[in-house]
Amino acid sequence: MLKLPALLLFAFAAQAAQHPPYIKREDHDPDGIGVFYMGREIAQVMGHEAADWLDRPERETEEAPTMLVKSLKLKPGMAIADIGAGSGYLSFMMAKPVGSTGKVYAEDIQPEMLDIVRKKAVESGQKNVVPWLGTTTDPKLPAQSIDLMILVDVYHEFDKPYEMVSNMVKGLKPGGRLVFVEYRKEDPNVPIKEVHKMSVAQVRKEMTLFPLDYKETIEILPRQHIIVFTRK
Repeated sequence: MLKLPALLLFAFAAQAAQHPPYIKREDHDPDGIGVFYMGREIAQVMGHEAADWLDRPERETEEAPTMLVKSLKLKPGMAIADIGAGSGYLSFMMAKPVGSTGKVYAEDIQPEMLDIVRKKAVESGQKNVVPWLGTTTDPKLPAQSIDLMILVDVYHEFDKPYEMVSNMVKGLKPGGRLVFVEYRKEDPNVPIKEVHKMSVAQVRKEMTLFPLDYKETIEILPRQHIIVFTRK
């Protein structure tokens, strides 16, 4: 008789063979890639050339990342994965509360971004931030090793969201948290291009495909949702 984890993996594998299609359309938002998934268009990726925008001084006022990190309730010794870490702006903020016994994987698919992370690590002397090269379908993280995985304004840019989340979930410990931080599509006053926003309803709909439980949406940031799931 199959035990529960084996049953979940079997069901997940069966579901994977029938995941929603990626639909190509000629008529689309110029800021998108023309590929639609579960009713939304996938946005263009922000390249490493725009890394300075991630580190802009006004980001604290506009997005309150200090408040975001506080809301995560990080503890010493935790293993964190910052998916699509970019310049490592948030990775280095999270490295402090997890301490020397913890680790933050600053994962990105752009080697140029990881070069920036390495330079910052050397300059700051921060030794628990690990630059980590993934792919568009797999962050390449050790199986069941991560306590918390966070994606800040990045999920909407995945060109293979189903495959990527499938492999992200494999990297989470049972009970580990998967956190999406996305600009609020529900709010027309958020000054971000439409394809770079996501609604809570859309994120929740897309995560029903995976062995995840929706936990909560935290609405404390000026422009973004904090949408939290846990791995079954």
